[in-house]
Amino acid sequence: MVTKLAEKQQSSPSAGGKSATKWIMTLLSSSIGQKFVMGITGLLLCGFLVVHLAGNLLVYVGADAYNKYAKELHSMMLLPVAETGLFLLLFAHIALAFKLTSDNRKARQITYHEKQSKIQEPPSIFGRTPMGRTSSWMFISGSIILIFLIMHMIDMKLHLNPTVDYKDQSPFGIIVQVLGSGLSAPIYIVGTLVLGFHLSHGFWSAFQSLGLNHPKYTPLIKKLAILFAIVIAAGFVSLPLWGFFIR
Repeated sequence: MVTKLAEKQQSSPSAGGKSATKWIMTLLSSSIGQKFVMGITGLLLCGFLVVHLAGNLLVYVGADAYNKYAKELHSMMLLPVAETGLFLLLFAHIALAFKLTSDNRKARQITYHEKQSKIQEPPSIFGRTPMGRTSSWMFISGSIILIFLIMHMIDMKLHLNPTVDYKDQSPFGIIVQVLGSGLSAPIYIVGTLVLGFHLSHGFWSAFQSLGLNHPKYTPLIKKLAILFAIVIAAGFVSLPLWGFFIR
């Protein structure tokens, strides 16, 4: 009787929920689990960048096409849900980045030169960095991207850029003003170039964190990571160049 009751409790939804919560906590308690989750969130954010870039490139088609895209996007009923999910992904990615960086600094008590002799760096579009380990630059570039993202939200979401006249402006009119500004354009160019560097390592590193590290496939993934970073960075960099020099 007791055995059956215990089995029933274990199979109940509440027991399943507790097991799932325990599994998640166990996963996040280890550095391997944290890197796994960081890899997943990173790849999902890469997917968002592809979609976001595709939508923004409609400015090249014309004002009507871009305004139609913006109107349809903001009329989606599930947009708040998608934005919340995106925020949670970004928050998890940033929180884990800070956690792993802090743990690595505490755990490693060997000298800089000793670390270089033991660790093989993954590629980046800028080659080997002068500081040696790409992970140090990943933290720095991630911090710069976070600041850039906040500024981007101020410009495009909160409409608080003092140099932009948001009143009675279409989405196309707003993006032209923001990207055509002598102050904003250089910031967007630098921000997207830093994003390209971050992706050149992060895209490959995400697959490694998921356990997809094989001599047969790793070289291809490394090349795809650099190609992906160049395409995304070039696409986004072209927008402020277009806004400042062409429009």
